[in-house]
This record gives sequence, structure tokens and C-alpha cells, in this order.
Amino acid sequence: MAQAFVHPVRIYYEDTDFSGVVYHAAYLKFFERGRTEALRAAGVRHSDLLNRAEPLAFAVRKMTTEWIVPARIDDLLEVRTSFEEVRGARMFLKQEIWRGETLLARAEVEAACMNLDGKPRRLPGDVIQALAAAGLGKD
Repeated sequence: MAQAFVHPVRIYYEDTDFSGVVYHAAYLKFFERGRTEALRAAGVRHSDLLNRAEPLAFAVRKMTTEWIVPARIDDLLEVRTSFEEVRGARMFLKQEIWRGETLLARAEVEAACMNLDGKPRRLPGDVIQALAAAGLGKD
């Protein structure tokens, strides 16, 4: 995995099923939080993108996930997010969720930059530069 941004996540009762195991869909929220916080750490905020002359937003276009080991109530996890490639309107990311030294889940994500009409737009140069300056891409 390329250099990654690390975001901590605590598992709460609401994230689990009746047995205290994290429900699979909750991981999608954790991955989303990791992507959002990685962008924020690089200085790219969703609210700022929406306030541009041409408002922009990101949408997940494709996501491949693998669940390896379950997380449980009260676990403290790390969501590790790296930006692997930017091509045109698309960003390609790799994400992993760890509990200590144990890999729990991973995802490969393709996100698209688009205007509010849903039309693809190239990632702005300042966004690409911010990600590069934050070191969140390939080493």
C-alpha cells in the first residue's frame, strides 16, 4: 500500500449485530470516513468543492471489498487510505481496516469527480497538488 492516511474508528453498539460483530455494511461507512478525513488532512474539503464557481462533488463509481476478520464491539480500528492514481475525473484509492496488527478488511475504490448535474469533471489541479503535497499517493 502506498503512503496512507490513518483515521481511527471506535466500534459502537450501533455498528454491530445482536452478537456484537460489526455488520458488513458498517465497513462502508468506515471506508467513507477514511476517504473524507484523508482529503480533509490534505486540505481538500467537500464543502469547499461545493462552493466553487462550478460546484464539484465526489461519488464512488466502483468499489471492491474483502472482509477478512470480523471487528467487534469496543474495538479500536485504523482505516488506512492511500490515493493510488488520479486519471482525468477519477481517483483510484486503496483502503484497509486494521485492528492492531490484524488486517480486517480492504477495499479498492474508484471515485469520480462530477458537477452537480452528474457530469464528470477533471479533478482540479489544486486538488491534485494538495494530495501530492500531503504525500497521500505513491511513494
